Amino acid sequence: MIEDDRLVQRALAVMAPPAHHYYPITIAHGSGTEVVSKDGRRFLDFSSGLAVLNLGHNHPRVIQAVHEQTDRYLHAGGIYYSEATMAAAEELVSVTPHGLNMLFFGNSGAEAVEGALKVARYTSGRQAIISCTGAFHGRTMGALSLTSSSSAYRRRYHPLLPSVYQVSYPACFICSCGMNAEACGGKCLEEIDRLFQRQIPPEEVAAIIVEPFLGEGGYYPAPRTYLKGLRKICDEYGILLIFDEVQSGIGRTGKWFCCEHAGVHPDILVTAKALASGLPLGAVVASKELMTKWDSPSHGSTFGGNPVSCAAALATLRVIKEEGLLDRACVAGAKMVSYLQEVAMHNPSVGEVRGMGCMVGVEFVDEAGAADGRLCQNLIDECLAKGVILIGCGLKRNVVRLIPPLNVKDAELKEALGKFSDALIELTRRKNS
Repeated sequence: MIEDDRLVQRALAVMAPPAHHYYPITIAHGSGTEVVSKDGRRFLDFSSGLAVLNLGHNHPRVIQAVHEQTDRYLHAGGIYYSEATMAAAEELVSVTPHGLNMLFFGNSGAEAVEGALKVARYTSGRQAIISCTGAFHGRTMGALSLTSSSSAYRRRYHPLLPSVYQVSYPACFICSCGMNAEACGGKCLEEIDRLFQRQIPPEEVAAIIVEPFLGEGGYYPAPRTYLKGLRKICDEYGILLIFDEVQSGIGRTGKWFCCEHAGVHPDILVTAKALASGLPLGAVVASKELMTKWDSPSHGSTFGGNPVSCAAALATLRVIKEEGLLDRACVAGAKMVSYLQEVAMHNPSVGEVRGMGCMVGVEFVDEAGAADGRLCQNLIDECLAKGVILIGCGLKRNVVRLIPPLNVKDAELKEALGKFSDALIELTRRKNS
């Protein structure tokens, strides 16, 4: 039995099934985009640990910051004020959209979503929350109540949070109305008006929560008109607009936050994943005016804002600024999209290539134009065999995610995209033979 297999068997003996792993790979060490398994295999990690490692594995400045902090102290826990925590908070609000200048630290994206819901209900005095079909906001009970990227996540957990309503997300490639991107956004906004007329009056809605770039649900960036329309609706009825940027934030799309592409600012922003380069940290960010209405006893966290995580976050944010990684993400993303669109021109199984920065999705379809999850998974498996780690998404699992670090090297991009193309060509040849 090889080293990787031994560790997998040990995990299966003690880890519960929900502790899901995509592949039977055991990591020995990582550097940048490269990962080496315990049995010596080399991989290019184009999953970035589920969009967490925006600087890649083990960026030296993050490692240094963590080492320095662990030499001082590990935990503050609401007992002491921590310089590391305050510095990370100040740095984060310096890059969030204008007016979002106060935050609460938690430990994860789901926890940050829970916090955002509590802020919205507590400060507005309203109950109802509107989310979108296909959304993934987390697996804790409140966040799960907003999640509908798959019914498998919700099975056997009902009843969930009450007064949650769902409307369509403008996933334009699979739009049931057959509209183009901009028109589709308009149709989805009309659905919110119908919801107000038939199910819940707008004055009882605390918040609308949306991913500006739908993640687990299929990698669909929302049209600008849709996000602007949401902002208008929320302003009209005094509803708080929450943007879940857990996956799309911290430079992933070539802006600090995806909503900046549309020029639309939320009332509450949720971020996590890449914030601390792999250490657990999430944040709910809003205006000071709103946050000071969220009284002290109404929420809390023992581990939120952990000094070691915050030291990593401070280093992460500064590296993105000082190394110009927003621009580098845009350049890398343009290369990926251009290359993949060229591939699509020669292979009708590629239905669409879409994305921003280092957040790119490739949707696969069959001859009838229906979702082809089998081809997608076969392609992911072939790429893994060639040394490229990719993951899928979408209800039918027919979308491949390409989410390399923002500082991915040109040679690594060329290698990974070449293997992607080779794998697709081989699969197509087998299918047609």
